[in-house]
Amino acid sequence: MQRRKSLLIGINYTGSDNALKGCHEDVDNVAEFIKYRGYEDGPHDQLVLRDDLEDDYYPTGHNLLAAIDWLVSEENTICFFHYSGHGGQIDDPQGRHPSGLLDSIVPVDFEENGQIDSDTLHQHLVSRLHPSSSLFLILDCCHSGSTLQLPFIYRNDDGGNVQQVDAEGIGKHLMKDAKHLITGGFSFNKEAQTRDLYAGATSLFRSLKHRRQATGLETDDFTQE
Repeated sequence: MQRRKSLLIGINYTGSDNALKGCHEDVDNVAEFIKYRGYEDGPHDQLVLRDDLEDDYYPTGHNLLAAIDWLVSEENTICFFHYSGHGGQIDDPQGRHPSGLLDSIVPVDFEENGQIDSDTLHQHLVSRLHPSSSLFLILDCCHSGSTLQLPFIYRNDDGGNVQQVDAEGIGKHLMKDAKHLITGGFSFNKEAQTRDLYAGATSLFRSLKHRRQATGLETDDFTQE
């Protein structure tokens, strides 16, 4: 029988200019939800980090990564991870990502020690996950769609059905259409095709949800230069 472990994180940033409300309650609600689905709440099975707790349970960047390492440390484990707090974006120091950005989660001590970027999260949560284990993850924050840099993207259609987004295929099709439009002269037909191309590109970019936001630290927008 597989073991079940859970890590629940809620950060309200109490007393700061970036304070949130309800992240602690999110943790309580998720803990109750997964308890009825076989997850124990004992100290060897569940870790809770909130910024109304102390010591190892205070959600600094160091404590977050240590808790993540604990979550995925064993074979044959069903891991559950929940994060409720701010999400942000930082510049990609190595320039490996086309957008020039890395999505991030924002520990309580981000002003002193920085954010936890998507490269680091992937290394700790995904790369270290044993092949016999599985991971269920909820990120209740901005930029959550690409924070783990997973190879597949899914979204709901108008009927509520979950479908995989073929970003590469859509991108190639848009490039082909764009090449056709810039060949030859202007026509009213091409004007209509241009509108269709713009709509398709807008839909693709929205599905990826990985674009630069306004500069600066705002309540729902963390950008670190």
